[in-house]
Amino acid sequence: MFLTLFIELRDAKVPVTLKEYLTLLEALAGGVAELSAETFYYLARSCLVKDERNLDKFDRVFGRVFNGIIGENDALTEALKAAIPEEWLRKLAEKLLTPEEMAQVQSLGGFEKLMETLRKRLEEQNERHQGGSKWIGTAGTSPFGAYGYNPEGVRIGQAESRHRRAVKVWDERAYKNLDDGIELGTRNFRIALRRLRRFAREGAATELDLPGTIRSTARSGGMLDLQMVPERHNKVKVLLLLDAGGSMDEHVRTCEELFSAVRSEFKHLEHFYFHNCPYSGLWKDNRRRHQEVTSTWDVIRTYPADWKLIIVGDAAMSPYEITTPGGAVEEWNEEAGAVWMQRLTEQWPSAAWLNPAPQSRWQWTHSTGIMAQLMAGRMYPLTLEGLDSAMRQLNRSSATVKA
Repeated sequence: MFLTLFIELRDAKVPVTLKEYLTLLEALAGGVAELSAETFYYLARSCLVKDERNLDKFDRVFGRVFNGIIGENDALTEALKAAIPEEWLRKLAEKLLTPEEMAQVQSLGGFEKLMETLRKRLEEQNERHQGGSKWIGTAGTSPFGAYGYNPEGVRIGQAESRHRRAVKVWDERAYKNLDDGIELGTRNFRIALRRLRRFAREGAATELDLPGTIRSTARSGGMLDLQMVPERHNKVKVLLLLDAGGSMDEHVRTCEELFSAVRSEFKHLEHFYFHNCPYSGLWKDNRRRHQEVTSTWDVIRTYPADWKLIIVGDAAMSPYEITTPGGAVEEWNEEAGAVWMQRLTEQWPSAAWLNPAPQSRWQWTHSTGIMAQLMAGRMYPLTLEGLDSAMRQLNRSSATVKA
């Protein structure tokens, strides 16, 4: 049976070697598994899998060989259904429309018209409304309000995004900083990031130069002559801009893993947060993003062109946030987001955008296409393959800048 596991792993394109298989047998003979199925599973996985990208393949093969695949559990399904929060069921203002109904709701015809209409509604309305198509309220098809649907509106007083169609969001939202101490899942990110390396020896001579010591000792007729050299460091400097809040909430875990890997791989690293699209201000702490804002112009003037710019975000927003002054959802931006994106890429020609959203969804979001165009096609999915491609591109662009 153990041989069957080895053969099927090879058939599944898991690069397991005969030496690793013999290591597993040796561990079993030594009683490492302790007659425990769970311990044997982890022992086999640690012996036979070298790359986390193959863990899913291993699990499927292991389950097939040892009959460990668990079928559908009706009791578990019922328990999950019962776990739906009661407040979700009782939220009367929540309105779910069919695709046919959504298609019947027409947008007002552009950003300027939308904001002009909102000003008129605020002047005219004097009571609460629900379920309508005109006034500011809830559970309707009006462009203004909460818990309804409109393809192009202003969200007011709603806990979180539902359809991701809002042009403006009038809510006080709290964003959390990314945790740079996350370890699970960061190893492969670190391996991919290591493609972006350029080593140099700088500073005080604190490391033993073994080849130099041997040569110097030989020249001295056998008298030991220790030679020291500065420690090797990665000279690459990275400026990391992270989208926080809104639709990025569902990608927090992946972004934390990336952030942790970047912090451990690059000695020269600076990071800032933004929301949806960079504008005139960036911030270090999401909890104080309104009080401690750094001018984007100051960032541009502080970090030279030899830094690498990596932007992380799903690029899912209203197109007005990129193309139109005043289109930002949480501030009044005097200049369009596209203007600031052009400034960033001109200052740091070696730049890449990492998108945590599945690449299959990019084509359905107009803003993603606009942002990819502004990045001259240098938008990559936040997967191991995408990160690997981004690091290769940053290395190539670095050589071009130096030339």
